Amino acid sequence: MVQQAERMNDIPFSSIRKVFEQVDQLKAQGRTIYPYYIGRPNFDTPAHIKEAAKQALDDGLVAYTSNYGLPELRQAISQKLLADNRLTVDPDREIIVTVGANEAVLMAMLGLLNPGDEVLIPDPMWLHYFYCAHLAGAKIVGVPLREADGFQLDPDEIERRITPRTRMIVVNSPHNPTGVVYTRDTLAKVAAIAAKHDLFVMSDEIYEKIIFDGAEHVSMATFPEIADKTLTVNGFSKSYAMTGWRLGYVVAKPEIIGVLVRVHQYTTVCATSFAQAGANAALRGPQESIAQMVGEFDRRRRAIVEAFEGLPGASLVTPTGAFYAFPNLSALGGDSEGIARRLLTETGIAVVPGAAFGEYGEGHVRISYACSLADVENGMAALAEFWRSAVPIQS
Repeated sequence: MVQQAERMNDIPFSSIRKVFEQVDQLKAQGRTIYPYYIGRPNFDTPAHIKEAAKQALDDGLVAYTSNYGLPELRQAISQKLLADNRLTVDPDREIIVTVGANEAVLMAMLGLLNPGDEVLIPDPMWLHYFYCAHLAGAKIVGVPLREADGFQLDPDEIERRITPRTRMIVVNSPHNPTGVVYTRDTLAKVAAIAAKHDLFVMSDEIYEKIIFDGAEHVSMATFPEIADKTLTVNGFSKSYAMTGWRLGYVVAKPEIIGVLVRVHQYTTVCATSFAQAGANAALRGPQESIAQMVGEFDRRRRAIVEAFEGLPGASLVTPTGAFYAFPNLSALGGDSEGIARRLLTETGIAVVPGAAFGEYGEGHVRISYACSLADVENGMAALAEFWRSAVPIQS
């Protein structure tokens, strides 16, 4: 038996990947599957981005880049941050291009947290935050997001959980898995708490472009009292349908970047050179594809919201960002893993159990509507039929 490092004792295999395996088995049996489990846009990367990467290959851009990333890409990122986020950033000293946004998260945890430090993370949460912090030896303190509060982050819940060991707050808006966009007022209060206690804030803004119903995306680094201790994490996977390109970036003050780049140097070294050329084209080229994609997501979102209005006993906080819905299906009975398993085996609806995202996800499932509109509509019809037979009529 392999003797693994002790830090791995509490690192499970991904619950989402378990769903992948179950789906593969059912597909092999010829079952129809409604793929609500994948957080990946079902769109191709825009042609001009792919062409730029191809041209870079033809031009011989096949060697290492700077640890910080291609200078022209960092310049494009700084211009984007100024135009979209009202952030003035030095492209030479305050940006690292990473191997996906996930590497940026890991770099932040490894570079800034000591064993025993505490990290406040909203729960339910994207569990990569949880386990990246765990790999750094930190203690994760969940901050509950409650359905009754519309899954908004409650600053008072944060304040109550701060101890002398607290070192970082993680913010993710638009939020995975709930699809909620935190309000400016909420984020301003979080910023004030972080400043009061001199905490780092890691703000994952990967879904910033995917918002609906007039919701406003607010970058945490725009609050001046925490600008020096905020790490903005973003990338290209969601807005430009570039999940397989594995490109992200982290933005912070030079003192923090100087720490993170050393983690980067001794892990991935740099992001793929010719892929960075594609990312440069993504930021500098036409942006119409984003609006078109968000419009498609909105049609799917509205179909899901409408479907849940007709399911007595189920509830759904209307998502206003990302491409996730997080309905409460506890009326089916059992835990969320059992609910997800039942939906998959009895209806072909593949979702992720809410408990995969933390304690406060129990009773919920995550639906990704990054699949086709046909899959959304057909899957919701299958859910409605199943629900009528599975859930007692509500009085």
